[in-house]
Amino acid sequence: MDAQNAIQTAIRGRWAVAAIFLANGFLTGSWAPQIPVFLTRLEITKFTLGLLILLFGAGAVTAMTWCGHLISKHGSRTVLRWFGLCGSLGLLVVALAPNVPLAAIAMFIFGGSIGGMDVAMNANAVVVERRLSRAIMSSSHGFWSLGGFAGGGLGGFAIQHCGHLAHAAVVTALAFAVIAVAVRHLVAEDRPQATEHHKFALPGNPLVYLVGLMALLTMISEGAVLDWAALYLRQELGADLAVAGLAYAAFSGVMAIMRFFGDGVRNRLGAVMTLRASALVAAAGMLIAGLSPSPWLAIAAFALCGFGIANMVPIIFSAGGNQEGMSSGTGMSVVTTMGYSGILVAPSAIGFVAEHFSFGPIFIAMSALLVVVLLMAGLAHRAEFAPDATPAE
Repeated sequence: MDAQNAIQTAIRGRWAVAAIFLANGFLTGSWAPQIPVFLTRLEITKFTLGLLILLFGAGAVTAMTWCGHLISKHGSRTVLRWFGLCGSLGLLVVALAPNVPLAAIAMFIFGGSIGGMDVAMNANAVVVERRLSRAIMSSSHGFWSLGGFAGGGLGGFAIQHCGHLAHAAVVTALAFAVIAVAVRHLVAEDRPQATEHHKFALPGNPLVYLVGLMALLTMISEGAVLDWAALYLRQELGADLAVAGLAYAAFSGVMAIMRFFGDGVRNRLGAVMTLRASALVAAAGMLIAGLSPSPWLAIAAFALCGFGIANMVPIIFSAGGNQEGMSSGTGMSVVTTMGYSGILVAPSAIGFVAEHFSFGPIFIAMSALLVVVLLMAGLAHRAEFAPDATPAE
């Protein structure tokens, strides 16, 4: 009976963490169609927008850097509760900001809550994998992409017809409700965390930083699509606001579908082979998007890029969470911090470059970064799922 109860608890925990991935993706995807309005509402340049996005990233990276330490003390379930409920309010705070100084503070807080939530939910997914003795990381990220697809796809239409503030309020209410229910069913680590005093320290294993570099290069491209694809379609390819929002929606929608198949593909082909093939497809999609003469071809190209990137991030994160000689929370903190620097910080540099050049060459450069990941794919061998493996604490 105890074993049966444990299985049922793990299953509930699997769907609880999936719901939080969904809510996180929905919040992130809902931010994408807010960006053009954010630019015009505050009457700022792309350079200033890049600085604000940099603050968003700085908040996220600050939280991610410390999140592994917090997880080692309190467990992923507790930390995810804190950051999840706070993160659901972030978009509304940004939408309410009336000027640049307050927007800067709001962006830092929003980024910090989303960043901490990311590390904790990925670490909790590793806990669930061990409880169930099977991989769930790709499908968990599939729920994130499904949320991003819903947020990006519906956001442009909602803002166009109801206004940016009403859109942010509805997104906040939905995300908060989902997270509040889900956190009640999260699972905890299989064994208590060590009780001695923990000092914050970076891990000494250099391989985890190379895995983090792969995450960084992959997620720079993902961040470029999130933060700049809508402006690329609207300002350079002549799309209206609703069509511009479809760029990230197509990217996330295809990504979501592929991630639900990702665990099976990875088990069949192996993590390294899957990562190599995925990087090649993603690089091709980004190249086509950068060369596209029309918004609809660009949308299709971003969808192809999402097809490739779909299982790159879950494989890299699994490799980070299963590094030898460290806990899943510690490895995940390093890899997610480096990776989300790509999706949160690096796009601010794109804003600086875009002041002087068009977005097309920028997306072409993103394809080259994905080729580098292809060449480094052998470092992801730790992502080969081994149910009995338990990283050292």
